[in-house]
Amino acid sequence: MLKMKNISKVYRTDLIETHALRDLNLQVDEGEFVAVTGPSGSGKTTFLNIAGLLESPTSGEYELDGVDVSRLSDRDAAHIRNQKVGFIFQSFNLIPDLNLFDNVDVPLRYRGWSSKKRKAAIEEMLELVGLASRKSYLPSQLSGGQQQRVAIARALAGAPRFLLADEPTGNLDSLMARQVMELLESINAEGTTIVMVTHDQELARRARRNIQVLDGQVSDLDSVYQARVDRIAKTEAAHV
Repeated sequence: MLKMKNISKVYRTDLIETHALRDLNLQVDEGEFVAVTGPSGSGKTTFLNIAGLLESPTSGEYELDGVDVSRLSDRDAAHIRNQKVGFIFQSFNLIPDLNLFDNVDVPLRYRGWSSKKRKAAIEEMLELVGLASRKSYLPSQLSGGQQQRVAIARALAGAPRFLLADEPTGNLDSLMARQVMELLESINAEGTTIVMVTHDQELARRARRNIQVLDGQVSDLDSVYQARVDRIAKTEAAHV
């Protein structure tokens, strides 16, 4: 479970103070698929960075799997991030001079796994994303959609509890975007919790839950919609 309470993030320079997040509250339960939308500059990426322990909040509480991770040292944050969180980025972030197998292998080496265990995990994940036969290819020999599937395989190889995706279809055409989304849906159906930032409303609607970040705060669109439905139902009942 991911739980944030009154999370704020302030960036300061000598002249400017920027509030990226303001008393943000959010809970994501195990197995959810949550889409995060919002205009540019609303705080989506800052939220995702804090969720993934890439940044620390200025104030507030953040619990990951019941553990307070708000004020961890860089070393402790890196350890938990490596054990529990997988990342998918818009730009794929593959290493160009490594083949697919070695790209997926990179984060696993930090876990101290044996070569046999790493090999089994890598081959399983490349099979999952449909690229097992191309494990010796370089990223430049693949399409954009295929590169993103490699990035997903890399994120999943360590069996993370949470998968954080930052505009995972942003550099893809509509067909490849749908294919990547279908893959994420199947991964979520197997139990992996996914939080996905996207500007694409069509893709966001395919997630099980939608939230919007606006001016550094969260609105749970599903809860807002349900509350509106409940109000209408009560009004109609009162006039019967």
